[in-house]
Amino acid sequence: MSFFKKLKEKFVKGPESEEEKEEQQVHETENSDDQEHPLETDVDPADTHEQDVTDLQGETETPETEAPAEDGEKYAAEADEEEPVESTLDKEDEQGVEESLPEDDAAESLEEDEKASIASKFKMGLAKTRNSFSTKINDLVARYRTVDEDFFEELEEVLISADVGVTTVMEMIEELEMEVKRRNVQDPQKVKEIISEKLVEIYYGDDRAEEIEGLNENPDGLTIYLFVGVNGVGKTTTIGKLAHRLKSEGKNVTLAAGDTFRAGAIEQLEEWGKRVGVNVTKHSEGSDPAAVIYDGIQSAKSKNADVLICDTAGRLQNKVNLMNELSKVKRVIEREVPGAPHEVLLVLDATTGQNAMSQAKTFSEATDVSGIVLSKLDGTAKGGIVLAIRNELEIPVKLVGLGERVTDLETFDAHAFVYGLFADMIEEYEEEELS
Repeated sequence: MSFFKKLKEKFVKGPESEEEKEEQQVHETENSDDQEHPLETDVDPADTHEQDVTDLQGETETPETEAPAEDGEKYAAEADEEEPVESTLDKEDEQGVEESLPEDDAAESLEEDEKASIASKFKMGLAKTRNSFSTKINDLVARYRTVDEDFFEELEEVLISADVGVTTVMEMIEELEMEVKRRNVQDPQKVKEIISEKLVEIYYGDDRAEEIEGLNENPDGLTIYLFVGVNGVGKTTTIGKLAHRLKSEGKNVTLAAGDTFRAGAIEQLEEWGKRVGVNVTKHSEGSDPAAVIYDGIQSAKSKNADVLICDTAGRLQNKVNLMNELSKVKRVIEREVPGAPHEVLLVLDATTGQNAMSQAKTFSEATDVSGIVLSKLDGTAKGGIVLAIRNELEIPVKLVGLGERVTDLETFDAHAFVYGLFADMIEEYEEEELS
């Protein structure tokens, strides 16, 4: 079976309904709007060029808790004694299945619906990348009657322009040339399918999908997720969206406002807590971040929370004292909850392209990053950065932001990603097969 056909069968149950088409048009119109909501900014006055657009959507409001600072600060000081660091931081169960269906069939139908929904979100969220990428690939294919060395040289340029990364592109071109020879492919049209197949293979490498997809959880108690990243990438927004998602799954979630040095950061996380309906542990602005996280852990334990999500400061990635402070926060978490943090998630702005790579390298050295969250993937035409990060840094992309809505945070799926990139080509391929 062809790879395009496999993707079609995996993610598309049938022709798009008029409703789905309308939703896609509305979504693309919203994403092309450059206006920002006044309450949805994440800007440090000292870094006014950086901005974190948030979408504060939710249902209920609950009071936040402000944990006493004394115990946390005392404990954080103990962490300092072991390894001195400079802490002067730069500051629904769906009901659409007929009851007559057997239980197994009903579960399978719901799973298919979910896959189709995820694919639809990737298709809409990757519209900018797909339009740019598909146009260039189609133009390239139209100019060649056979697959030769010149064809691969131009294909190399197309992939690099999509921010797939030079190292990854060189590896991919080499594998493509071998595969084309092995299959004796002469028609450039047929190379499209091989490209999509290789993109998936390069992403997973030697790992199985279940090993790198989804967030790790603590089966025996409190799960802690530590978020890191520079200002303006969408860190606080992502935390709010993840809290909403986990709460909707029935989990008891609490937040810790560890970004104590950016003006407005605590208030922004508090607002997310109110909108989503989760508790927020905070100290006053300028407090020791490690103390806040310590008190956040104690608060989460006392409330029998399932998940604690920790926000952290994030000025510039080249500030050494910031990296020391993040290491200190991580040590406090490790001491209080053995095996934690269960994920260290680095949030990167997909629109910054290769600059995101340098951030990933620096943060991974300081905090042992276990996964990447790519925000604003819907806002870039260079979505290939996903593959560059995964292949060159060997860090999986765990979550992606595909829109401004609170529900537009998705678990990364390489097959759905490639489907989103090649959706138009897949539909064209199907039409050709039927003709």
